[in-house]
Amino acid sequence: MKPARILTFKCTKCAKPVKVFLQKVSACSHIQPYLGVCACGEPKRHATGNPDAVKSYLESADGTWQHHH
Repeated sequence: MKPARILTFKCTKCAKPVKVFLQKVSACSHIQPYLGVCACGEPKRHATGNPDAVKSYLESADGTWQHHH
């Protein structure tokens, strides 16, 4: 089953809906990272997959996260 390409969440800052888009990742099934920016400028990240990989992605605040094996 393919992951959804676009998901919608509520912004944590202004509560407006913000769309996050599936990011291009290596040929790896451990994680599907999503990224979007709300109209208010607040970045929103989400990921599905391996809990450890998801946790490290969400904790990388600068957006330079890379998944390594």
